[in-house]
Amino acid sequence: MAIEIRQHTPGRDLADFIRVPHIVFQGDPSWIASLDLMVKEQLSPSKNAFFEHAEVALFTAWKDGKLVGRISAQVDQEHLKRWNDDVGFFGFFDTIDDAQVAQALMSAAEKWVKARGMKSIRGPLSLSVNEEIGTLVDGFDTPPMIMMSHHKPYQGGLIEGCGLAKVKDLYCWRYDMDELPPRAIKAHQQLTALPEVRVRTLNPKNLEAELKLILEIQDDAWRDNWGHVSLTETEGKKAVEALKLVVNQELAILVEINGQPAGMCIALPNLNEAARDLDGKLLPFGWAKLLYRLKVKTPKTARLCLLGVKKEYRSVKRYGALSLAMVAEIQRRGRDLGLSWGELSWTLEDNAPVNLLIRAMRGKLYKTYRVYEKSL
Repeated sequence: MAIEIRQHTPGRDLADFIRVPHIVFQGDPSWIASLDLMVKEQLSPSKNAFFEHAEVALFTAWKDGKLVGRISAQVDQEHLKRWNDDVGFFGFFDTIDDAQVAQALMSAAEKWVKARGMKSIRGPLSLSVNEEIGTLVDGFDTPPMIMMSHHKPYQGGLIEGCGLAKVKDLYCWRYDMDELPPRAIKAHQQLTALPEVRVRTLNPKNLEAELKLILEIQDDAWRDNWGHVSLTETEGKKAVEALKLVVNQELAILVEINGQPAGMCIALPNLNEAARDLDGKLLPFGWAKLLYRLKVKTPKTARLCLLGVKKEYRSVKRYGALSLAMVAEIQRRGRDLGLSWGELSWTLEDNAPVNLLIRAMRGKLYKTYRVYEKSL
């Protein structure tokens, strides 16, 4: 049968686009459905500030009258302004195990970004580098953490079959809440003994400003990383609003040096653990279950997703152990809160200093996500 590709309007006819993963991952014990309401907001120009500087197209694939796949295509002006590389993007790439379906969807995305002057296509990014990124290529037997995606083992091969090649791998590390390694204990002791250094919990009375400061430090620390795109002012405000809903203040710390912000580290309770049996639905009783599991029962896993030291302090030998000390502090706090284990993600495969730091915390590489690219 011929494969039909249908285009959908962001913010409007999203039902079939959102339904695809429920078909593709049916029966997969490791898949956790994203909350439909959150996906709708992500794909709605009136709700997601990404659309202020990006154009997005959504496509679904149909074979023999049945819904069998989806893909998005994006051109992000903030990325182009930062990198000047004429790269467009694809994302939300979920399909049945069918090379013809994958090729038809990828061709639609390629044609769309090429028509807008792009010379390469990269992905998956759903929708940006600051959201879900990469195709899972290792670690299929465990569920994804909050704001991380899940894929079938065949998906990477389908992408390669469309002529794309690996451009970068992203690592996810698992660390158990056992006793801290001696090296980490020493780093923590050395840092906290410095008279000018203060490690503190976020102030709940001024949480919005504190989270804004965390994002500012993160942007300063990550600005030169591969693919990084700074959040716009509007995106930053939206990110703060989202973080306020899920952050546990005990798992979010700021480090000040001589009264000035120098570093930050934040781990988020694993929303996916709390939402695992909701099938993406918050009605009629999903809201109550989710709130109870997040605020009363509390998840036993967390994702350390933000870690950064401002550039002006990274080259100062006196503060060389700052990142390791912050991770140690978060692990200690997580253990005190009763967490069983955490994920630190993601890190670039070629970011040797950060990956060595995680190994020093006895972190174990347990998932790998791959980003692909193709010249058009």
